[in-house]
Amino acid sequence: MLRQIPSVDEVLRSPSLLAAITREGRAATTDAVRAVLDRLREEINSGHLDDAGAQLAIEGIAAAADRELHRALGFSLQRVINATGVILHTNFGRAPLSTVALQHLSDIASGYSNLEFDLSTGKRGRRDAHVERLFERLLAVHNYASLHTEGAPDTIVVNNCAAAVLLALNTLAEGGEVIVSRGELVEIGGSFRVPDVMAKSGAHLREVGTTNRTRLSDYEKGITDNTRLLLRVHRSNFAMIGFTEQPTSQELVALGRKHRVPVMEDLGNGLLLNLAAAGVHGEYGLHESLAAGTDVVCVSGDKLLGGPQAGIISGRKELVRRMRANPLFRALRVDKLTYAALESTLLACVREDYSQIPALRMIFTPAAEIRRRSESLLAQIGRKAGVQIEVIEGKSLIGGGTAPNATLPTFLLAITSDRKSPEQLQAGLRSHSPAVISRIEDDRLMLDMRTVFPEEERGLANALEDVLQFNH
Repeated sequence: MLRQIPSVDEVLRSPSLLAAITREGRAATTDAVRAVLDRLREEINSGHLDDAGAQLAIEGIAAAADRELHRALGFSLQRVINATGVILHTNFGRAPLSTVALQHLSDIASGYSNLEFDLSTGKRGRRDAHVERLFERLLAVHNYASLHTEGAPDTIVVNNCAAAVLLALNTLAEGGEVIVSRGELVEIGGSFRVPDVMAKSGAHLREVGTTNRTRLSDYEKGITDNTRLLLRVHRSNFAMIGFTEQPTSQELVALGRKHRVPVMEDLGNGLLLNLAAAGVHGEYGLHESLAAGTDVVCVSGDKLLGGPQAGIISGRKELVRRMRANPLFRALRVDKLTYAALESTLLACVREDYSQIPALRMIFTPAAEIRRRSESLLAQIGRKAGVQIEVIEGKSLIGGGTAPNATLPTFLLAITSDRKSPEQLQAGLRSHSPAVISRIEDDRLMLDMRTVFPEEERGLANALEDVLQFNH
């Protein structure tokens, strides 16, 4: 069998590979052929192929090399259809950008821009000037100026919220102590822990209180001459209920002022509007934190703000000015693409055109609309022998480390098959192009149309048609 395997040159002379060589070049095509031949030899040597199987594999070498070429030179980062119902899914890139943001991003990326150039003076400018005026309008908390003599809050942008926390802690507390409740020493996605971020900042962690109860007196007892900051970390990806206690933000701010220690909040969620109309209550946002008098607030741009990945730091001008002067700020700053997408998202917020922002549009979409779209998809697929599909009531999640107690009423396509397990159906959808990501509940495959864009419905229907065919 091994002697029947053709040489690399023989395969490259195959007429069916001429197009591949023209398209991708001879060197890349040669590498793909070698990879296929090596894999074939390994399968024969391991005994995985009999004579008939080996003959079929040999006959299909050229086609296999073409597929290998597509795999090797195709994009690894690719669009997927999110049918999980988790709106801000960290593994899927969190908030999708609006079409307006994408257009502005394309305009800026495809040419030169005034990123750090002041068009009015013809001199060098600051890159954060492009969002500064928008933050000033959006964060015009009515009592902030009365709480701080410096007036309205200032804002800077870095590449994510962890970077924002790192920069703030390094600037304001390097070599000193930061007091934080034991109940807020959380772990965020990817096994990153708040204490580890604090350690890298050069600040020293001082834990107070207990896991479930931390009183204002615990913070006050922890304050020493070396205290540089009081830190509150928003419990964004879990909830603590039952026998719990923590001081309000106003109480913590009053304590900080009493001892002349700034108060910082790692808020994370980036919330700028009231979600009560969507049935989400009690989610604490950026306005509330600033209105309480918090000196520095750090939030994410790609969560409930609905924009690109970014870390946004807002607060007292003097403190933000110090962070801007920190050499770390240059290392952590964002590029023109992030500013373009962020500016577009903030403009939509200023106009209160929240329907333009995909994540917010999904949150506010009523369940009745999800039901209509689910039934429409079911009609497109039609009935299949051995397959049971029905539209049932369910719950969507906001996700992304926000609103851990909140769910949104939705409708799901629940699918079972007589011949394929839910896991096999799920794997089949993932291997489709574009890949479809679903979830499994109650031993059934579930699809939530809340997180599926209307223009993706045809692709989802095609994927289901393919996966539900039993001869595949």
